[in-house]
Amino acid sequence: MAKTKKLFAALTRRGPHRVLRGDLAFAGQPGVVYTPESGFNLPGIAFGHDWLTGTDRYTGTLEHLASWGIVAAAPNTEKTFAPSVLNLAVDLGTTLDIIAGVRLGPGKISVHPGKLGVVGHGFGGSAAVFAAAGMGSRLKAAAALFPAVSSPPAEQPAASLQLPGLILRAHSDASSIRSNADALGRAWSSSTLRIVSKGDPGGLVEGRRLAKAFGLPGADKGTQKAVRALLTGYLLFTLTGDKTYRDFADPEVTLPKTVALDPEAEQPTLEDKVVALLKG
Repeated sequence: MAKTKKLFAALTRRGPHRVLRGDLAFAGQPGVVYTPESGFNLPGIAFGHDWLTGTDRYTGTLEHLASWGIVAAAPNTEKTFAPSVLNLAVDLGTTLDIIAGVRLGPGKISVHPGKLGVVGHGFGGSAAVFAAAGMGSRLKAAAALFPAVSSPPAEQPAASLQLPGLILRAHSDASSIRSNADALGRAWSSSTLRIVSKGDPGGLVEGRRLAKAFGLPGADKGTQKAVRALLTGYLLFTLTGDKTYRDFADPEVTLPKTVALDPEAEQPTLEDKVVALLKG
């Protein structure tokens, strides 16, 4: 466990790679891509944003992943008041096709088609589940960070997933009418659900946020730091097979800045969630 704590501490900081930024529009997809300065056959992920949030609100997280050798691309679509989770899922798949199909940067960067994953936050977390279900065996892993309820529900495709998955939630998500983290965890048999200590479901978003006008929280540096470390370690193991980070994908290991799940805890009913919402 001491070794894992040291790895976690290291992963909270930027990695050893200088980071480059590119525009996905060159391939017809609005969005951004962050890469290490060079490297062939790298792992790559497509990242889905939360409701009323654009890719510029995740710059630090995308740069963090790239600094650890993971190409991180994000479509900048479905930012309206009534976005389509299915359309964002399609855009995530298109984004992966782009980064795995062309040389990036000055021609010194490529993504291995067998080292791909999808990640999403909030609304984008559910979109990532739909994308994973649609891409099947082409992906090595998926992650839903504080996922949010969507229409249609992401629990349906989650039940068909066999690839490894990471689901992160906050303590407050257990009684939140917006969160579907626990439901996804039950439906997705090959996923690992972790509770982030003092995690803020909306805290991964950087800077000021339009959605704050609707009662959604803003940036939280503690949440960002913990999530970036948990996600990076998980992807380094699942996408590249680096056994150094095996513990980050082991559901039996309680990682730093997380608390163990209580298997005996009662699941709150919809009525309980409504009451919690009204009290909040």
